[in-house]
Amino acid sequence: MTLTPAELTSAVSGGIGTSPQRPDGNLKVRGEFAYASDLWHEDMIWGATLRSPHPYARITSVDITEALKVPGVYAVLTADDVPGRNLYGLEHKDQPVLAVDVVRYQGEPIALVGADHPETALRAMKKIVVTYDVLEPVVDMETAVDDTPLHPGGNLVRHVPIRRGSQDVTAEVVVTGRYEVGMQDQAFLGPESGLAVPAEDGSVDLYIATQWLHVDRDQIAAALGLPQEQVRLTLSGVGGAFGGREDLSMQVHACLLALRTGKPVKMVYNREESFYGHVHRHPAVLYYEHGADHTGKLVYVRTRMYLDGGAYASSTPAVVANAATLGVGPYEVDNVTVDAYGVYTNNPPCGAMRGFGAVQAGFAYESQMDKLAEALGMSPVDVRVRNAMTEGSVMPTGQVVDSAAPVAQLLKLVQDKPLPAGTSSDIRELPGGVSNTTHGEGVVRGVGYAVGIKNICFSEGYDDYSTARVRVSMVNGSLAAAVHTAACEVGQGLVTIMQQIVRTELGIERVTVLPMDTTIGNGGSTSASRQTYVTGGAVKAACALVRDKLAGRTDIGDEVIDETTEWRHRATEAIDPVTGQGNAHVQYGFAAHRAVVDVDVDLGLVRVVALDCAQDVGKALNPQAVVGQIQGGSAQGLGLAVMEEIQTSGGKVRNPSFTDYLIPTVLDMPPMSIDVLELADPHAPYGVRGVGEPPTISSTPAIVAAIRAATGLALTRVPVRPEHLTGT
Repeated sequence: MTLTPAELTSAVSGGIGTSPQRPDGNLKVRGEFAYASDLWHEDMIWGATLRSPHPYARITSVDITEALKVPGVYAVLTADDVPGRNLYGLEHKDQPVLAVDVVRYQGEPIALVGADHPETALRAMKKIVVTYDVLEPVVDMETAVDDTPLHPGGNLVRHVPIRRGSQDVTAEVVVTGRYEVGMQDQAFLGPESGLAVPAEDGSVDLYIATQWLHVDRDQIAAALGLPQEQVRLTLSGVGGAFGGREDLSMQVHACLLALRTGKPVKMVYNREESFYGHVHRHPAVLYYEHGADHTGKLVYVRTRMYLDGGAYASSTPAVVANAATLGVGPYEVDNVTVDAYGVYTNNPPCGAMRGFGAVQAGFAYESQMDKLAEALGMSPVDVRVRNAMTEGSVMPTGQVVDSAAPVAQLLKLVQDKPLPAGTSSDIRELPGGVSNTTHGEGVVRGVGYAVGIKNICFSEGYDDYSTARVRVSMVNGSLAAAVHTAACEVGQGLVTIMQQIVRTELGIERVTVLPMDTTIGNGGSTSASRQTYVTGGAVKAACALVRDKLAGRTDIGDEVIDETTEWRHRATEAIDPVTGQGNAHVQYGFAAHRAVVDVDVDLGLVRVVALDCAQDVGKALNPQAVVGQIQGGSAQGLGLAVMEEIQTSGGKVRNPSFTDYLIPTVLDMPPMSIDVLELADPHAPYGVRGVGEPPTISSTPAIVAAIRAATGLALTRVPVRPEHLTGT
């Protein structure tokens, strides 16, 4: 046959703009999908980690003698057994693989045990004797910079200032506020897990649930003292991520044990260890001052933010930059003063989580907009529309927003949606539900609005790219394609998107997604709402190369057309360290929410009755997946609003379990009416705009605004607890 360009882009089922069935969907629904915790090797042993019980202490001795005597134990390792660099980190190499002379947070790894059974490993671990000189922990993010230095150079991880316009301008109406955001956990259901398999030549294969294969590989290789090519990673089934798998957890530990024992080593965290073993959302304290004229037009915004990075840097520098550059919200303001600080403390390490700095700022600036509306006698929607950003608006960094910014339209869409019926008489639909705490007495209703802004992809000059390989061959007389990347599928549906792009670009319906591993070039992190944009762009570009080779060819027979390419979005730049000016971001995403809540003012219980959303996604490559992302992001925003918080005291975690750390269930999520706008970004493949994070930003302040409307309380902290509503 002859293949023409028209035939290679002919319509097939399951292309972009449709919602084909996910290749992993049925397996997950039936409980047959293989997650990383299901990995098995016939000759494997089990690894366990001894962790510090103290947030801050000097290690004076570690005695492993008795642990080594336990029958079935193959190895007990400490920091002395790390053959390479005993430091790792995403942006700063400041975190030990195993603690040497000091522990800086509760749960810091000190020693590893490899044994023939997980119970054997735990018994041996309890026989390791560690003596500590316990120190007073640094736990206050506002005073940490002047407190005991936890790292060389002090406790300031990064200060991001932004200065735009006049710094001493005045305004007719001024509102101020101090806001707090608690420490939220990603709460993925699949715990950290993986299997390290040693090879005879001293190299190692790691099968792992992660978000970034190549960065994991680079950090592991450095710690093992091996060339990168001798550390091979393959993605295993991932049970959720949301930022919590961007940092290393047990990756190096499993590899160390495997190389020492010569046996495959499996490690799986239980739920408590998972809370200690990954980073969380930065808690924050934020001071804001908004000035406006009598018409509601913003004259200036001034803010000072503190974000608690915990014991190690992780992605704190980038989180602080996001909070600062997005700290005014999706509003036009000529005069801006921002000072954002990320600090070290002895609290649990914090890093990436869905929304990445924009969530903390969003709660504060949206609370301020409600306060400003009240001071002006305006409606919450009107004051936002009065100041809404549009295409062509200028960010506080001086960057021009050069694609759609439909902030006012999104607000109007949620405002115009029908409101739900009045308070129900069905106890299942009242605060407290079937606990039968109320039949409607003491229940009041409130409505609240919020809108948010989020950067998409990596920022500040980072070389953000992805690599894709597309291979086409004849199978049983028809063309079939395979696509290979190192971009991690963590549950978001990237495997489906890649198939859709190949079908659309090549007109080939049969598309296989190959295992994601480090035998191909970097795919970047599955974070920053970037994979559909960047890896989608790489797959599209590889398809174009294949299409060029196929066009006009006769039957290719046994020949294989195979093309690999890297794809980059347009460049960004580091912001000025003094003024904060610069084109820091690739793209901006916007979402708006209207929340309706019922509050039992006697018991402080809240039920979210409705949580409606409007969001611009540029182009919905997979409409069903887009709606799922909006629902999921909104659910995590609801969790932060009314229930989710890792509670700490003196640096110690008080609730490391799903018994005491609560997340929304299907019974907590209300119906959602969702409007999806498709205002194409001309700079992006297919016009796409990242979807996953914006709804997390606006859902939290909308819910809290609704609770304020119902109760008349100020509510300057999330999550809102019952005692905040009852005064007890």
